[in-house]
Amino acid sequence: MTRKPTQAKAPPATQAGHRADRRTVTLELVISLAPHHGLAENLIRTFGLEPVDYDGIRDATAQHVAAAARVFGTALSEKALDIHLQRITGAFVNSAFGAAQFYGTKKSAAMDLTSKLLNDDRDEDRDGPVGFESKAERARLFAAEMALQAYALLAAAEGAVAAYGEITGETWKPYVAPIAPSASVGRQSAAAEMAAFQTH
Repeated sequence: MTRKPTQAKAPPATQAGHRADRRTVTLELVISLAPHHGLAENLIRTFGLEPVDYDGIRDATAQHVAAAARVFGTALSEKALDIHLQRITGAFVNSAFGAAQFYGTKKSAAMDLTSKLLNDDRDEDRDGPVGFESKAERARLFAAEMALQAYALLAAAEGAVAAYGEITGETWKPYVAPIAPSASVGRQSAAAEMAAFQTH
């Protein structure tokens, strides 16, 4: 991100400004980054990995969130329960987001190593580095495992979002803190206006 030139006595950036610059993590964003059903099935088949019970994870998470909400009874007001569920659901979505991002980095690393290996194999005058093939193979397997972790956590996130909707009657959206108006800008404006009354 390009920073503006620093001016003398410029006020430091506020925390609210930093929050505005951060990417808002939505369930749709996670879905776009995490492996889809077809890819997960292909990785399970290709690498001989244990299947992921996507529907089971999704339903169990939804039931867990709903059951926890019921246990509160009258201990929480409707508004307090909504806020609590919004945060809990956000935790599930952010966990899936982190896993999807991690999977993306490991997938890229595996692709880079495999591409290097294939290029070495095509060069008949050069031998690939000793152990490079096994390193690339391990990277591919690890990326596949991380893909299934992201896939499983996406199922949990979908379950939490579904439960939130059923309990509150609202569509879950990530919390975005409002940006407070800058007091320093107001003071600068007031000073400039008062300066207009002064004569020299």
